[in-house]
Amino acid sequence: MPDISTTMIIVLCVAAATAGWIDAVVGGGGLLLLPALLLGLPHAHPATVLGTNKAVAIVGTSGAAAAYLRRTPVDVQLAIRIGLAALAGSMGGAALAGGISKDALRPMIMAVLVVVAAFVLFRPAFGAAPGAAPAGRRRVLLTIGLAGLGIGFYDGLIGPGTGTFLVLALTALLHLDLVTASATAKIVNVCTNAGALAMFSYQGMVLWQLAGLMAVFNLAGAMVGARMALKKGSGFVRGVLLTVVGALVVKLGFEQWG
Repeated sequence: MPDISTTMIIVLCVAAATAGWIDAVVGGGGLLLLPALLLGLPHAHPATVLGTNKAVAIVGTSGAAAAYLRRTPVDVQLAIRIGLAALAGSMGGAALAGGISKDALRPMIMAVLVVVAAFVLFRPAFGAAPGAAPAGRRRVLLTIGLAGLGIGFYDGLIGPGTGTFLVLALTALLHLDLVTASATAKIVNVCTNAGALAMFSYQGMVLWQLAGLMAVFNLAGAMVGARMALKKGSGFVRGVLLTVVGALVVKLGFEQWG
């Protein structure tokens, strides 16, 4: 366990639980968890922060995926195909993550958030209901390339917002409603987390004791979030997405320029 105060450990555990809830509902829990780890581990190498984040996130994401699969119709075969491409992409991104500095992370995360918020805000009907027809072969291949390799690479390199990007990509490209897209994204996200975590672990960039403690809280939050999303539907998911993104834009903007 790194040398951090009991108060900070409690803060990190609360952040992990909240991030698990957010990640299960709409993705993007890393947008909360990663800044919390950067705050709690100010002297750690950025790659160690990213690796620890992955070790926490994969537990909650796996729990949420299992909860969704029990109650939501998901094309598991397609999700796994996208996930395998994402695993390869995330391993490549994680291999390059050692060159990312803390000073570069915050503006990059802010840019990600602004793009996500603008897209969802100006598309009020986005993901409200599934498309009338299933996606064709071309769209499936595009999804494997974009949501698999592309977003997987981003997840290994930086990470925050990956679940949200997956939900948006799957909704736009495969014509899924937001709940089904969230369920599918969890399977893909487990693969991206596994690929990145394998690389970070190989490089010795994971604080396993801290990650194990935080993972328990992350899993608890994820299970609650998945049940709420399944019960309340796409409108609830969209509302949470906009609220979370807006709050984080304000928070990071204040930290950057306040």
